[in-house]
Order: sequence, then C-alpha cells, then structure tokens
Amino acid sequence: MSELNSLILERIRDVPDYPKQGIQFKDITPLLADPVAMAAVVDELAGLYQVDKIVGIEARGFILAAPVAYRAGAGFVPVRKKGKLPAETLEESYDLEYGSATIEVHRDALAPGERVLVIDDVLATGGTAAATVELVRRTGAEVVAVAVLMELAFLGGRERLTGVPLHSLVIV
Repeated sequence: MSELNSLILERIRDVPDYPKQGIQFKDITPLLADPVAMAAVVDELAGLYQVDKIVGIEARGFILAAPVAYRAGAGFVPVRKKGKLPAETLEESYDLEYGSATIEVHRDALAPGERVLVIDDVLATGGTAAATVELVRRTGAEVVAVAVLMELAFLGGRERLTGVPLHSLVIV
C-alpha cells in the first residue's frame, strides 16, 4: 500500500447505519481536517491531467474539486442538483436504487473542445458520475477522466463509466 493510500484510509471514518440502516457511510471530514492529508490529495489529483476545467459533483466533490482546480490552474465548474443553479442549464436525469435524480450544469460553463476532469469524493454505483460525464459531453467539452478519492468497488460503479478513464486514489 502506498503512503498516500495509507494517509487517506487512516483518515476516513466509517459511520454505521448512516444515512439509513445497513449503510456503512464513508466520512471524509477527518481527512479534510488534516492539512497534510488534504494537501496530498489535492496535489495528487491536480497532477493527474492537463485540463482546462475541473468539474466538481455536488456536494462533497466541490470540497475536493475547487482546490484541485486552483492548484492545476484550471477553472472550476459545479454540477448541482436540479434547481440550484441560477442561469440557463443543461440537465441529465439518472436512476437511483429507489427512484431517480436530476443534475444540472450551466449551459455556458464549458466550451466545445475544452478538456475536463470530473472529480467526486466517492464512486459508488456510478449513476451520478455517468450522468455528469454525459452532461459534459453535451456541452461539446471532452471528458479526459473521472477522478475520485475513494471507489467502492463492490458496488460496481466503474462499469457505468465505460470508455472513460477512472482514477481512484483508494479502492475498497
């Protein structure tokens, strides 16, 4: 196990039965509170690809994506839940375990041909990440990769991102 993997795993807290019974929530707030760990994660993600924009997925993806964009010298673009962005948007709906959800990006946030790295904290079933990739592509921008702090491999989210490079700092 690499030093970065250890640093990350030692600072992620498991919270049983949150947000509902049977779920083992991966709490990244101890990692965020540690300036050495946070800097190591930001530096690693910022050095992965040369891109024009970093897209952060609501909400914990924002926490990682904004400093990564700053460090990489790239713009930051938020992808939010429907109804949270003030200007004209593109939207993409996707299925959840029970129901569906819709995310949006500002229509003018990305330009055709821009190179984009999508960042989130955790890749679980992959629905939100796949919908985000589709939103970015609809703007004409190029998705260079999806990068996540942690991939929950047992949930199979990677399969929903076929044709898109996935970089996971930690896989559990």
